[in-house]
Amino acid sequence: MADTNDLGFSHEPDISRRDFIHVATGAFAATGAALVAWPLIHQMNPSADVKALATVEVDLSAVEAGQAIKVFWRGKPVFIRNRTETELEEARAVDVSALRDPQTDVERTVEGHENFLIVVGACTHLGCIPLGTAVGEQKGDYDGWFCPCHGSHYDISGRIRKGPAPKNLEVPYVEFLTPTTVQIGQEV
Repeated sequence: MADTNDLGFSHEPDISRRDFIHVATGAFAATGAALVAWPLIHQMNPSADVKALATVEVDLSAVEAGQAIKVFWRGKPVFIRNRTETELEEARAVDVSALRDPQTDVERTVEGHENFLIVVGACTHLGCIPLGTAVGEQKGDYDGWFCPCHGSHYDISGRIRKGPAPKNLEVPYVEFLTPTTVQIGQEV
């Protein structure tokens, strides 16, 4: 029998009540820590202006074969060229093993839309903007793009062929939403 005092109360500790107090205190502390941590973690998410620049949609229906346009994505120029059958054949005929940054033309385009070449328009040498997108601009020795800053020449597939640039023009993430609408970049 349990030891009791004059009033009939047990001297044994009430273990279930003590456990409840410990669990409740822990839950309260965890909730408080989460409430304090949430604003600190949330402020690391990209802001609305950054999310707005994450992607850009471009209507390609007006870009005729042999024509190129320039759009801006994340503050950088992006060259989009609708290549002709002759230009496609020329790009595919290149001996890839002889290139400084070997990539086939197929690796640089989206399957089913190989005629559209989409590259970031910044020279991989020092970031100048190459010429060759607008009508009348110098396209270099390989009929692609020419960087006027230090003389890099890119071919019709945006691959470096001559000059100091170490890499091909960058190919951004591209997704065709419709046969004539492309999204450049990924949702953040």
